[in-house]
Amino acid sequence: MPGTRVEVECDNVDQVGDAIRAGADIIMLDNMGLQDMRDAVRLVAGRAVIEASGGVNLQTVCGIAQTGVNWISVGALTHSAPALDLALDFEA
Repeated sequence: MPGTRVEVECDNVDQVGDAIRAGADIIMLDNMGLQDMRDAVRLVAGRAVIEASGGVNLQTVCGIAQTGVNWISVGALTHSAPALDLALDFEA
């Protein structure tokens, strides 16, 4: 479908090569180490947008950014947010 973008999640560099050959628009590097991310960025060579995800926190984000990925996503914003116990009581 025209205008549709395809994102492929990869957890190793071999899968990144497969995703590029298949024409993926966006490649998510899931829980990869920094060296694998650098290798993936070199392999993609600008042919797709690269998103890094998994293990992202204040201690790791700078190193991840330095690998050359385009986007960094932080799942902890949704899956690790504390719950809020909220109630609304009406009195007549």
